Amino acid sequence: MSMFCYQCQETAKNTGCQVKGVCGKNEEVAKLQDLLIYTVKGISEVVVKGKLVVKDIEEANYEVLNSLFMTITNANFDEDSLEKQINKMLKFRDELREKTGISGLHDAACFTVNGREEMLAKAATVGVLATENDDIRSLREMIVYGLKGMAAYVEHAFNLGKKDEEIYSFIYEALAATLDDGLTADDLVALTLRTGEYGVKAMALLDEANTSKYGNPEITEVNIGVGKNPAILISGHDLKDLEQLLEQTAGTGVDVYTHSEMLPAHYYPAFKKYDHFVGNYGNAWWKQLSEFESFNGPILFTTNCIVPPKSEEVRKRIFTTGSTGFPGCPHIEADQNGRKDFSEIIKLAKTLKAPEEIETGKIVGGFAHEQVFALADKVVEAVKSGAIKKFFVMAGCDGRMKSREYYTEFAQKLPQDTVILTAGCAKYRYNKLPLGDIGGIPRVLDAGQCNDSYSLVLIALKLKEVFGFDDVNELPIAYNISWYEQKAVIVLLALLYLGVKNIHLGPTLPGFLSPNVAKVLVEKFGIAGIKSVDEDIELFLGE
Repeated sequence: MSMFCYQCQETAKNTGCQVKGVCGKNEEVAKLQDLLIYTVKGISEVVVKGKLVVKDIEEANYEVLNSLFMTITNANFDEDSLEKQINKMLKFRDELREKTGISGLHDAACFTVNGREEMLAKAATVGVLATENDDIRSLREMIVYGLKGMAAYVEHAFNLGKKDEEIYSFIYEALAATLDDGLTADDLVALTLRTGEYGVKAMALLDEANTSKYGNPEITEVNIGVGKNPAILISGHDLKDLEQLLEQTAGTGVDVYTHSEMLPAHYYPAFKKYDHFVGNYGNAWWKQLSEFESFNGPILFTTNCIVPPKSEEVRKRIFTTGSTGFPGCPHIEADQNGRKDFSEIIKLAKTLKAPEEIETGKIVGGFAHEQVFALADKVVEAVKSGAIKKFFVMAGCDGRMKSREYYTEFAQKLPQDTVILTAGCAKYRYNKLPLGDIGGIPRVLDAGQCNDSYSLVLIALKLKEVFGFDDVNELPIAYNISWYEQKAVIVLLALLYLGVKNIHLGPTLPGFLSPNVAKVLVEKFGIAGIKSVDEDIELFLGE
């Protein structure tokens, strides 16, 4: 086979993409990403075995986070930027290795390549299938995918000045452990749960970074119509990029709209002062092929999820920054002070038409932990009175599969005395439905981005405290989560670490789970897939 990748939910036949990624990445991109991960594992072994002090290698810490982020599904399709990053990381690795003076290291810490062809040849020997044992491979990959999701969250926090050397140390430790053939499946299961533990720490770090900088999210109505000015569409997750774009577009006559996972930016008080921050355009990431055409203006990707554009006209309007990349699209780098110059995007926007209206109205969000805590008395009273019988956590990702219509139907068929707690782009399956409210409490409470699943955890722990339960699983909360990529993996591992059981995961269980590993998750944690909407609602409400 020319490549092998099974890190996302849409992997071919739920077993692995072997010719071209369903995401759109080609063989070269897949192999370069494999080699980049292998190189980062080598750096990790040098750091761990060389007993390097993490706070003394800050630049390497950031680039490790960035390297992991670059390999997340739909983030970077640019072979040149991946090759450049591999060379950068090899230089870091060799400098660190020489500094420690240690020997007897794994090949990942020592190999050499010269040029693209040698990189591709080496990559063919170090990919996912290089681990022959199915269960060991499954556990190693689950850990790596969790670390990719963790790195995304920690990089966002880093960009806002929040750092945690303990998390960086764990990332190095866990990556190095995936090279250790002496570790058993039981050892790796334990490491998987520790990955979840540090996933909680990572989401808490990012929550602190976002809220200390931009304030706690508030209940907010977000416009989904359009204005008459030319505009820029910003997608992804990085709030610092959005802040800089809003600062630079102020007074220019160019409006800014969010797309997909950037929607929750509207909930933060700090961004409400910008009159030209108009609203949200479109839906989840996978609808961008049509929605980018009608938007008319430039699109800035701050993170995943990029869908390779079919239209050359649209491609000419796409800009990338951070860990993202796409061939032929301008990439905006930060200067040494972290400032990014978006003047080229603004200049282009002024020459283009205003967005075409595709819908009208408003959607409501901003139900992160502090806002829900403010409503705690009202929520508790609704539960005690029987007005709210059950909460359904339907956080996670959206995707292209027709089977994901399940989540829309599920939301529509839930009884009127239930409330949906959501975060991530999964909400686009139901956040525009007229589901009503319960005594003024909306039946869909949107906490924000996928990383804001941390808010849902805090809400559950608060309810556990209020009702005096010993176990979070005693709460009237059911978990019916959809997943797509690696940030959802770290959220899942975080929930497992916190002791949450009986999570239903769909629309399919991960292809990277071997039968034995899947069995452990089922028997120890009650992980299950989804069935029909009617069957699952009956099951959830009967528990």
